[in-house]
Amino acid sequence: MRVLVTGHLGFIGTLMVPLLVRAGHNVVGLDSDFYAASTFNEKGIVYVPHLKADIRDVKPSDLAGFDAVIHLAALSNDPLGNLNPDLTYDINHRGTVHLAEAAKSAGVRRFLFSSSCSNYGAAGGDALLTEESAFNPVTPYGKSKVLSEMDLQKLADSHFCPVLMRSATAYGVSPRIRFDLVINNLTAWAVTSRRVLIKSDGSPWRPVVHAQDISRAFLAALEAPEQDVRNQAFNVGQTSENYRVRELAEFVRQTVPDCEIEYAADASPDTRNYRVSCDKIARVLPGFKPQWTAKTGAKELYDSFVSQSLKVEDFEGPRYRRIDRIQTLLQGGQLGSDLRWKTPTGVTA
Repeated sequence: MRVLVTGHLGFIGTLMVPLLVRAGHNVVGLDSDFYAASTFNEKGIVYVPHLKADIRDVKPSDLAGFDAVIHLAALSNDPLGNLNPDLTYDINHRGTVHLAEAAKSAGVRRFLFSSSCSNYGAAGGDALLTEESAFNPVTPYGKSKVLSEMDLQKLADSHFCPVLMRSATAYGVSPRIRFDLVINNLTAWAVTSRRVLIKSDGSPWRPVVHAQDISRAFLAALEAPEQDVRNQAFNVGQTSENYRVRELAEFVRQTVPDCEIEYAADASPDTRNYRVSCDKIARVLPGFKPQWTAKTGAKELYDSFVSQSLKVEDFEGPRYRRIDRIQTLLQGGQLGSDLRWKTPTGVTA
């Protein structure tokens, strides 16, 4: 297939693109590339042809000839989402719907949307949530994903196949790594300070999934028969990979030598608390074969952080903190207040 991947230079995109290429697909990217200065491993990036466009400005003519769109691009963490909630809705919700409408108008048949298990939000309790469970998002990010899903489903017909991929909390090494994700963050603190620093009370449930396995799930959904996935939602992960945050911290403690678990002084309960069932994706998409667990992921992260000589000031400072990168670009006049580039220097070449 000829596939457009938005966010192809992001945390998941830089892992998904080479997987798609190896599977024989013709991949084109689209990315605002806010985080070019935050690259963790330049050699790991597979560069593909790309469109120079913001998803909010894409036209149907830009999408002519594509068989599928994989839509990963978003303001993708809560500090960014809270910076200006309306911008989060503008990009994550209205931008998503605009892109999907353009794709449908251009004759693109399949639209794979990167949604999130954070849609379930403050679910509470120990029950496993299925794709039919109620939403209860607690952040602009989660709310924007719910709104996007609702509008995408309205576009579905025999010629347009939206697929809603609700990924569990991601982790893992990537050329454009994120340190705000729970396993990545716990391991980074352990490696750099010998403290597995928990910033909540450790009680919330989290389903977790490696970014490589998220990529495998999207590939399986891309290649599945349309009738199996049209207008369907999938929790992306493994049912066995639901843990309390304190359990994830224990995995890290067992992985990183000579470290101890510590709770932040201002640690408090996190309202986001949910366990999910991933039985549907295992049943409907047998081509999805996840290969990672939280334990093996912690070991991968530990080895990578040691080899890169990671320091606290790297992942807690402006090099990798996404909110800091955006604010630097805003203050430098490279981005406008609407988070569109004002200068050509920020656009990928």
